[in-house]
Amino acid sequence: MQIKVAIVDDDEGIRGSLSALIKRAKDFKLLGEFANGATALKEIPKLGADVVLMDINLPDVKGYECVRQLKEKHPGIQFLMLTVYEDSDSLFNSLRAGASGYLLKRTAAARLLEAIRDVYEGGSPMTPQLARRVVQFFSKPASESIPLARLTPSEREFLGQLANGYAYKEIADRMCISIDTVRSYVRTVYEKLHVHSRTEAVVKYLRG
Repeated sequence: MQIKVAIVDDDEGIRGSLSALIKRAKDFKLLGEFANGATALKEIPKLGADVVLMDINLPDVKGYECVRQLKEKHPGIQFLMLTVYEDSDSLFNSLRAGASGYLLKRTAAARLLEAIRDVYEGGSPMTPQLARRVVQFFSKPASESIPLARLTPSEREFLGQLANGYAYKEIADRMCISIDTVRSYVRTVYEKLHVHSRTEAVVKYLRG
C-alpha cells in the first residue's frame, strides 16, 4: 500500500526537492504540492492524503494554524512539520494544533522518508533535541485536573501504550485488538481528554 503524501511549503526550491524525493521513493505517492496555506486548506481535504509535510512560516497562514483547521475536520490526516525553526513556541504550537512530528528541513532524505512512514504508522518523529524539550515540558507540575477517570480500563491501557511510544499497529498486536478498534480508541480518548494530538494525550496521561 502506498503512503499518500501532500506538501505545503512556500519555498519553490524546497518544495521541488521534497516533491522529487517523494516521487522517487518506493511505496510513496505524491498527491499535490501547495505554496500557501489558503490553497492547502481548500485543496488538501479533496486529496485523501495520509501524511502532509507542512512548513511553519507560510506567507499567509501559519503552518500550525493550517494543521489545526485541517485536523479538526479530517482527524485521520497525519501532519509532519518541516521547518528551519528550533524554538519551543513553534514546536509546541505545532503539537497542540495536532501535528504528529516535527523535523528540521536539513534532515537527511533517508531520515525524512523514515519519518513519514513513522507518522503514518502512528509514531511521533522529532530530533533528539526537540524530543528533550517535550520531555522537559512533561516534567512540569500539572496546573489543572486531568479527566483520566473518564477513560475505561481499555482506553487507559491504550493510552499507556501510546505513552510508551508504540505505533498503532504495534498497539493492536499488543492488546490483541483490530486496527479499527485502535482508531476508535484514538477518537474516544481524544474526545474525553479534550485533545487533538497524540502528544497532548500523552502529556495528560503522564501528568495524571
